[in-house]
Amino acid sequence: MKVLVVNAGSSSLKYQLFDMRKEKLLAKGNCQKIGETGSFFDFKKDGFKKEFQGDLKDHTVALKKVLSVLMDKEIGVISSPDEISAIGHRVLHGGEIYKSSVVITPEVMKNLKKLVPLGPLHMPANILGIEVCQKVFKGKPNIAVFDTAFHSSMPESSYMYAVPYEWYTKYGVRRYGFHGISHNYIAQTVEKLEGRKDLKIISCHIGSGASLSAIKNGKCVDTTMGLTPLEGLVMGTRSGDLDPAILEFVMEKEGMDIKTMLNTLNKKSGLLALSGVSNDCRDVEAEMAKGNKRAKLAIDVFIHRIKKYVGAYSAVLGGVDVIVFTAGIGEKGPEAREAIMKDMEYLGVDFDYEANKNFKRGEICLISKPKSKVKVYVIPTDEELMIARNTKSLVKKLK
Repeated sequence: MKVLVVNAGSSSLKYQLFDMRKEKLLAKGNCQKIGETGSFFDFKKDGFKKEFQGDLKDHTVALKKVLSVLMDKEIGVISSPDEISAIGHRVLHGGEIYKSSVVITPEVMKNLKKLVPLGPLHMPANILGIEVCQKVFKGKPNIAVFDTAFHSSMPESSYMYAVPYEWYTKYGVRRYGFHGISHNYIAQTVEKLEGRKDLKIISCHIGSGASLSAIKNGKCVDTTMGLTPLEGLVMGTRSGDLDPAILEFVMEKEGMDIKTMLNTLNKKSGLLALSGVSNDCRDVEAEMAKGNKRAKLAIDVFIHRIKKYVGAYSAVLGGVDVIVFTAGIGEKGPEAREAIMKDMEYLGVDFDYEANKNFKRGEICLISKPKSKVKVYVIPTDEELMIARNTKSLVKKLK
């Protein structure tokens, strides 16, 4: 079975094609600047890469051009669209309607449109990607894999806010959490590594966007992001947790409206705001090494917030068996991992500083010592493969 994974943005379309018999990635790429001048897309397979310039006037044109390259006699990986059994879509929000992946039907499409207010920046593009694939791959099953679904197992005590209850019943105001596809992949991978499911895992997805999840027996019991991805950790440009009274205080002082404030909290805060240098942790760390005090402050705040949540989640879980680092910084940032794990001996962590420094990028690495009560791993996440797995599972049920 071959599965095409699609992640549609407002002016982009990422794709990956998998042969699910061995979970092998056949090809991948990204269409960019769709509907704009200078649009292009790339194609990668087995170390080979080629970029194609062209007028991608809309997502349908983009997908058709991708399909033509996938079938190209010289560089392609399939001979016919019929080889693609199904299309799996990354969909931001399932709300309280969808707590697992679903086969897309007309009713599902209606519900996805109802969920747009919960994800106004991403949901319209996700829906558009589905509609395009339904046109290009007529008759093929399309599967929606939700970024919120993994967190739907959280108890009410984790997802409810202490605000007027009517906000929840009328508008769905609650913690939903994101990066769920990644956290689910991590949970499944750890279960395979450890050979059991009865585990208490703290999954640290740390990149420009960042979140932690507390996972018990394969189920999420708490996560740091909330109604939107703004809550929780300090991120590249997001503030994370803050006193909501700050909004009114600064808005009055600056004559700022709510849209400007939310844009500031989402796109002009985090590491970028604190450091005054960059939203990229690597750039901030480089400035810190030069003695830049604001860069050091940014890293200190960033690390402190993560350490605080690791401690909190060990309490929520009643202990911890495994801590995992994943995503951009989590996978590639040994300095950040070391700073987070410093003084974690009280949890039962015996951190292997040498293993952490000498880790191999792109591979699963154990960075705790053999006798450590708590294992610490670096595990590269693979959200697209997780989407493909969910797609395969649902398509098999259709037969």
